[in-house]
Amino acid sequence: MPKTNAASHPSEGHPDIAKVTIGPKELTARCKKLGAQISSAYQGRELMVVVVLKGAFMFASDLVRHIDLPLQVDFMAVSSYGDSTKSSGTVRILKDLQKDVLGKDVLMVEDIVDTGLTLAYLRQMLLGRHPRSLATCSLLNKGVCRKVEVPVEFIGFEVANEFLVGYGLDFTQRYRNLPFIGVLRPEIYQQHPE
Repeated sequence: MPKTNAASHPSEGHPDIAKVTIGPKELTARCKKLGAQISSAYQGRELMVVVVLKGAFMFASDLVRHIDLPLQVDFMAVSSYGDSTKSSGTVRILKDLQKDVLGKDVLMVEDIVDTGLTLAYLRQMLLGRHPRSLATCSLLNKGVCRKVEVPVEFIGFEVANEFLVGYGLDFTQRYRNLPFIGVLRPEIYQQHPE
């Protein structure tokens, strides 16, 4: 899987972004490749895509357009960060699925996997509902922060331990609309109480 190359991008003119790590063209290209990989892995089957809100909504929207399979999409909203910069380790379900996953091939779509705590919780909960299979596709993997080992079958990019925003990722609900992924300037998040 690709690693990011921050040197090739300016900060795209946004005053709160220290550097851009993944530009719009790289995001588009990676969504196409992941879509092809997923289509191949599930060939001849119907897929249920579970989008983990809010961070994964932009990635999932682009990704599913490149999955050449019959599929359904449903959404879950969870919180483990609140408005903090660090995961609390406590996962709250804010919105559960509307569809039953029993006997279905389920692909969870995440924005980023770092500690693994949220993903481990979601996997345990969904496996308890007896899907036919369960896999995860995450746009970003921050493996250096892992506290719990969890399988992530499809990964967009390996990223360093930096505070990333844009393309769905936020800080205090801001920056989701940026068309790239960039490193937030430390002075922005350091002034925010945890």
